[in-house]
Amino acid sequence: MPPHDNSRNTIIFTVIAAIMLLAYTVLVLQPQAARRHEVQQAAAAEKAVNAPVPTAPDGPLSFTADRAAALGTAVRVPIQTPTLKGSLSLVGGRIDDLFLTAYPETLRRDSPPVELFRPEGMEHAYLAQFGWTGPNVPGGVPGPTAVWRLTAGAVLTPTTPVTLTWDNGAGLRFTRVISVDRQYVFSLHDTVANFGPAPITISPYGSIERQGIPPSLGRQSALVHEGAIGTFGAKDRYSTEQLKYRAWEKKPPQTHASTGGWLGITDKYWLAALIPNQSEPITGEFRVVDAGRQDIHTARMLGQARTIAPGRQVEVTQRLFAGAKKNEILKGYQDSLHLPRFVYAIDWGMMWFLTRPVFMLVEFLYRMIGNFGLAILALTVIIKLVTFPLANKSGEAAAKMRLLKPKMDALTEKYADDPQKKQIETMELFKREKVNPVAGCLPSLLTIPIFYSLFKMLTVTIEMRHAPFFGWLQDLSARDSSTIWNLFGLIPWNPATTPLIGGVLDGNLHVGVLAIAYAVTMWLTMSMNPPATDPMQRRMFQFMPFLFTFLMASLASGLLLYYAFSNILTAVQQYVIMRRYHAENPIDTLIARFRKAKA
Repeated sequence: MPPHDNSRNTIIFTVIAAIMLLAYTVLVLQPQAARRHEVQQAAAAEKAVNAPVPTAPDGPLSFTADRAAALGTAVRVPIQTPTLKGSLSLVGGRIDDLFLTAYPETLRRDSPPVELFRPEGMEHAYLAQFGWTGPNVPGGVPGPTAVWRLTAGAVLTPTTPVTLTWDNGAGLRFTRVISVDRQYVFSLHDTVANFGPAPITISPYGSIERQGIPPSLGRQSALVHEGAIGTFGAKDRYSTEQLKYRAWEKKPPQTHASTGGWLGITDKYWLAALIPNQSEPITGEFRVVDAGRQDIHTARMLGQARTIAPGRQVEVTQRLFAGAKKNEILKGYQDSLHLPRFVYAIDWGMMWFLTRPVFMLVEFLYRMIGNFGLAILALTVIIKLVTFPLANKSGEAAAKMRLLKPKMDALTEKYADDPQKKQIETMELFKREKVNPVAGCLPSLLTIPIFYSLFKMLTVTIEMRHAPFFGWLQDLSARDSSTIWNLFGLIPWNPATTPLIGGVLDGNLHVGVLAIAYAVTMWLTMSMNPPATDPMQRRMFQFMPFLFTFLMASLASGLLLYYAFSNILTAVQQYVIMRRYHAENPIDTLIARFRKAKA
C-alpha cells in the first residue's frame, strides 16, 4: 500500500503501538508485582507483636518480630508530635522507632500507621544516628555504641526538647539537645567542651542506615526511584544524585564533596534525610556493606574537623528529616532552611518540567473543589481548552477525510494496477480539497507526555495516596477495585481467592468499571476517525479497544478517570465538527439505528 494512502493511520498506529508497549511492560507488570509486595508488607505490619521469632537458616544472625523486645534492649525517650510517634534510644542516641501517624498502611479502619524507622534486632532495621569521630582521642568519642544519659526532659515533643550528655572520662563532655518541630524535622544541637590539658580534633557525622531491603521496596516500576538520594554542590550549583537499590548494591562507595546540601534514603512516599548547616563543607557517602544475611545500606555525612583548645567548646547543629514527601512540606523546608532542590526528593522524573506543574495545577484545583477526582476532571477540561485550536484542526481534517473516502475508494479501484498513478492522483485530490492527511496526528503525539506526567504524578505524589473520588473509588493512585468477574460487586465473591486461576483473574485479567468505560470511549473516539483503507490495519484498530481494556485496567484509577473523560470530550468535539461538515459519524448512526428499531 503506498504510504500516502495510510500515512495518517500509520503514524497513529505507531503511536498507539508505542503506548501499548510502554503500558504493558512498564505500567502493568511491574506495578502488579509492587502491589503484591505492598499487600504482603501491610499484612506483615498487622500481625500480632508476639509472632514467632525467625531464625537465619544460613548463619548465626537472627531477628525478633517482637517490637517490644527489640525496644527493651535500651533505655528510651518517647517521641510524640502531631505527625510522629515512637522513641529514641540512649544507645548511640539513635532515632530508630518512628511511625507516621497521619498515614495508615491501608484504607482499613483498623490499619496501623506507616512505620518509618525500625529498631535494631528486628529484620529490616532502619534508623538514624549522629556522633563524632576523631583519631587518637583519649577516652574516645560518642559513636554507635555510646550510652548517653538523659539529663533534661522526659518526652520529646514540639514544645519539650530533651537533653542527653556523654562524658568520655578524659576531659571531653558532650551535651546534645534534641528538638522536633510539628512536622518531620529533628534538630540535634551538640556542644563539646574540652576540660582536658591538650587540644583535640574531632568531626561530627550523621548516618542513616537500612539493614536489608523489605520485599516491597526497590522492586517497583522503573518510573519510581527508591534508594540513595542526595543534593550536592556549592553556592547555586547543586545537582541531585540518585542510586536505586540494585545499582547501589553493585557500586563501590560513592563520595560527594559539598557545601551544605542534604542526603539520605528515599522510598516512594517516605524520606529520611540528613541536613547539615548549609554553610558547612561536608563529605557525603553512600555505602553498602555485606553483613551476611542482609546488606547494610548507609547514607553518611561527615562534617569538617573542629579543633577544641583546652577550656574551650564548640557547637554543631545537624538535622534529620524523617517523614512523608509532601510537596508543600518539602517546599516549606526548602525555603526556611535554604535547602537546595529539596522538593526534588519527590521523583518527578525526566519530564519534571511538565510533571510538577501538572501536579501543582491539580493541587490548586483540589483546594478549590475539595476532591482530587473532580480536580482531575477539571484538569482534563483545562487541557482540552489549551489544545482546542490544534484539536479543532485535527477534527476538521478527520471530517474532510471521511467526506473524501468515496473519491479515494474510486481512485483505488480505478488505478488498482498502477499504484504510482494512484499515488499521484491521491495527492492531487488532497491538494484540491485542501486536506492534510497527517494533520490529526499531532494531538495523538501530545498524549504521550501528558500520559507520562499524569502517571508519574499519580504514582509518586503522596497527596494522591488514598485520595478518594466517589463510591467505590477510594484511592485514585491505585487500580479500580471493581472487577467484571463478580459483576462489579453484585456477586459476593472475591475472584482473587479462586484456586489455580485467582492470580490471573486478579492480575492481567482484572477489568473494572473504569477500564470498560475507557475502552468504550476509546472505541467511540477511534470511530470518529476515517477508517483505514488497508483491511489489516482496519481490523487492528477495531481490536485495540478490547486489548486496551486489559492493558489499562491495572493502572491508577485516576489515570483511567482522566482518559475516559478526555475521550468523552474528544468525541463531543469531533461530533460537533462532523455535524458541521455533514460527515457520517458513529453517534448519528447509532441514533438512527435506535430510532429505526423503536419504530
